[in-house]
Amino acid sequence: MKTIIAAYSGALRGRGSGVLPALQNLSWLSKSKVEKQLQIISVFQWIVTFVAMGLGCTMVLVYFLCTDCWVITVAYFTWLVFDWNTPVKGGRRSQWVRSWAIWRYYRDYFPIRLFKTHNLSTNRNYILGYHPHGIFAVGAFCNFATEATGVSLKFPGIRLHLATLVGNFKMPILRDYIMSGGLCPVNRDSIDYILSKKGTGNAIVIVVGGAAESLNCVPGKNSVTLKNRKGFVKQAIRNGADLVPVYSFGENENLKQVVFEEGSWGLWVQKKIKKYMGFAPCLFHGRGLFSSNTWGLLPYAKPINTVVGEPITIPKIDNPSQKEVDFYHSLYVTSLQKLFDKHKTKFGLLETDALEVN
Repeated sequence: MKTIIAAYSGALRGRGSGVLPALQNLSWLSKSKVEKQLQIISVFQWIVTFVAMGLGCTMVLVYFLCTDCWVITVAYFTWLVFDWNTPVKGGRRSQWVRSWAIWRYYRDYFPIRLFKTHNLSTNRNYILGYHPHGIFAVGAFCNFATEATGVSLKFPGIRLHLATLVGNFKMPILRDYIMSGGLCPVNRDSIDYILSKKGTGNAIVIVVGGAAESLNCVPGKNSVTLKNRKGFVKQAIRNGADLVPVYSFGENENLKQVVFEEGSWGLWVQKKIKKYMGFAPCLFHGRGLFSSNTWGLLPYAKPINTVVGEPITIPKIDNPSQKEVDFYHSLYVTSLQKLFDKHKTKFGLLETDALEVN
């Protein structure tokens, strides 16, 4: 027995047998490295979901239609006919899906943190304006479509809905998956229903800059597309929902895109696609899946710190005038700029850095 123990001790000290080299070859099984791999997988599956899940599921269902499994496609689309308006009526959120462990790995990859500056009363409804868009609105999804950063604990009693492109809810399977996270279409009918038909304590998160802003997200640039974005303010006034500015420091840092010069063919193509299809395609890259030294679709691991500002009390006016919309829009812009200025130095920006409002 003593001989066995001595031999084992020698192996641990690097002497004798080849046990230690064998163990060293399994160093990738260490807790920290396994967690890092899980973080990469969690972010990669999220990218694949929004880039390819809708089209992929459509192709699978069409394929089933040509096989003995045709009944699956028929059954799904029959059910879809009856369920078509569910996204507009608040969706079908699942606390279980929102609480999946995979979202915590997604959060820790960057990492992403959520900071509350004021409480939100359950006696009011809210529209949260999220800035900036970034390319994939990484922080918006993590903070408001999952429980990874504890949004329900920070704002107890508030039911959050992240608004996204209407087209996503026309894609089979994808629509059901994103609804489980509390996502809803970013259109008037959906917003009105949630803010007027479901009582109080509801909040809709709108990435205000949209497609236009996604084409202007450059690392190191603090710019938002907001001057002519007043529809969300009008919706807030019509429903008497308070406006809350939200700024994510670092949202523009996790992917790099090719910014085309004014007058270039690339910019012309982007504008045409945006005009006719509702989204703005852009050329971008992150890091590779297996190496941070290669290009790929995986975002860079840059911290994202999301700060939720102070609510702006909005009166309910069924038909607000343009003057009233402009007034509350100016209050919102001022509040967003103050939020940015107050917190910028905490997250690595300089005191001289300013928020550019376009």
